[in-house]
Amino acid sequence: MSGILIVAVFVALALVVWVALQSLAAQKKNEVVESQMSELRRDLQTVATAQAQAAGQISTLTSSVTTRLDAVSRSLTDGVAKSADISAQGQSAMREELKSTQTLMQQIYKQLGEFQEVSRGLSTAQQSLESVLGGAKTRGILGEVTLDRLLEDSLPSSQYGTQYRFASGEAADAVIFLRDRKLLAVDSKFPLEAFRRIQTDGDEARRTFASAVKGHADSIARKYIRPEENTLDLALMFVPSESVYYELLQTSDSKGQPLDEYCREKRIVAVSPNTLYAHLCVIAMGLRGMQIEENARRLSNGLSGLQRQLGNFVDAFDKVGTHLKNAQNSYQEAGKRLDRTELALEGMLTSGDSLAGAQAELPLNNSNANGANPTSGAGAGGEGTSEKSDEPQRMLGLSADNSR
Repeated sequence: MSGILIVAVFVALALVVWVALQSLAAQKKNEVVESQMSELRRDLQTVATAQAQAAGQISTLTSSVTTRLDAVSRSLTDGVAKSADISAQGQSAMREELKSTQTLMQQIYKQLGEFQEVSRGLSTAQQSLESVLGGAKTRGILGEVTLDRLLEDSLPSSQYGTQYRFASGEAADAVIFLRDRKLLAVDSKFPLEAFRRIQTDGDEARRTFASAVKGHADSIARKYIRPEENTLDLALMFVPSESVYYELLQTSDSKGQPLDEYCREKRIVAVSPNTLYAHLCVIAMGLRGMQIEENARRLSNGLSGLQRQLGNFVDAFDKVGTHLKNAQNSYQEAGKRLDRTELALEGMLTSGDSLAGAQAELPLNNSNANGANPTSGAGAGGEGTSEKSDEPQRMLGLSADNSR
């Protein structure tokens, strides 16, 4: 029975403890829930505050946007008005420009009519000039004059010659003197008569023109390309008119070969006044470059000679320096010897003075001491004198040995 009571007591205690623990756990849960509720209330207050601020900002932004929209609408209205004004001004300016353009076109038409009148006058003058220059000799002279002017304007007079005669007796209208005594021949006797017939005879005259040009190119190659007389292996065929030169470039012979290609095969270069001037300018630049090269070569040779002379001068200068150094050493050695000689001379003079005093006192002493034998005294004094007289010579000998 007591055991049951004890068990019942323990069970009751366990229940009490369990109830206490449950109450503590419930109390803790309540505290956590209360803290969470308080935090939730604070969050709600914060959200309400933020909502109020957002509402204020939205109202402010709405008013700002409204103000800006009003400004933009006013700007658009002003821009549309200004665009209308600019459009009206542009239309008026375009009307003015159209009026001025019409006036200018009328002036141009008028000037074109005047130009046509001038062209008809020039055509008449050209026909008159062609009738004046109808002879082949006259046209050849005109080509020579044009060639002379181009050469005179492009090259110095020492770089070209006119009517240059070869050993065969043929005379070139002009030659250009190049480096190493090379010659470039230029011919100005172009067959213009064949070109004149093209305007009247058509294709037949054009075939005749091609044959004449080919024959003229063959003649130039045969006459003026003479390597044995220091000419280049090409020559220039001067065409005195740009229109004739253009016709030459456009014309082919009966075989379909262009005339300029045929000329190049014969080592002949066809040139118009403009292209010849360009060729002459290039030649002049080349001649100046070769002159500069020759001057540079001469200057280099002169500098080489100057360098050799400078080397010889340096050798001579070194020799003079060596001689001066040797002379300085000899001078110093001679000074040392002079000093030793002066010392030896002073020693000799001092010894001579002492020797003279001894010779003056010696007879008196001997006569007083011996009284009757002057000869023996003299003999004894003579031996002493000879010994003292040899002392300077020995000093001189010693000084000479030292100097050696």
